[in-house]
Amino acid sequence: MRVAEADLLFVPGMGNSGPHHWQTRWLERLSTGVRIEQDDWEKPVLKDWIERIQRAVAASSRPVVLLGHSLGVPAIAHAASTFAPGKVSGAFLVAPPAEERLRIMGEIDPAFTPFPRGPLPFPSLLIASRNDEFGHYKVNEDLALDWGAQIIDAGEAGHINADSGHGPWPEGLMTFGKFMKSL
Repeated sequence: MRVAEADLLFVPGMGNSGPHHWQTRWLERLSTGVRIEQDDWEKPVLKDWIERIQRAVAASSRPVVLLGHSLGVPAIAHAASTFAPGKVSGAFLVAPPAEERLRIMGEIDPAFTPFPRGPLPFPSLLIASRNDEFGHYKVNEDLALDWGAQIIDAGEAGHINADSGHGPWPEGLMTFGKFMKSL
């Protein structure tokens, strides 16, 4: 599948993706991309996040590819079973946080955990770092296995955001392009 043939729905994590984050930079380059906005980026409520994702998917006129980062990844996993069959063609999942990390963050709705563990109903690619301050590589390997996702080891890449030096993230964009071709 070509990028121009899909609606690319970006699902940022807590706090949204700032101006230097790879999601924001890719949105500037990918004409079919849309950021799924949330009412409250600082105090995420799972029900609200799922609702926004559902609405964006339902409103899409072309096949959907979801691009999640951090807290956006489990939000996608929670919403996955609610999509019309075949509506979502794939998910590009980057740097999911560890469940125990979310449990100690009082501003995050406890309903985000536990993460769903069954296979996602669409092809997915999970990219994880070995030194992510918000996640653990081994846990992400297990998530990928449970979700039926392919996993890519990003090495020591931090949280794969602007703070870890992944502003434009050209390697990620190339990986995303290969993922799109596989759909």
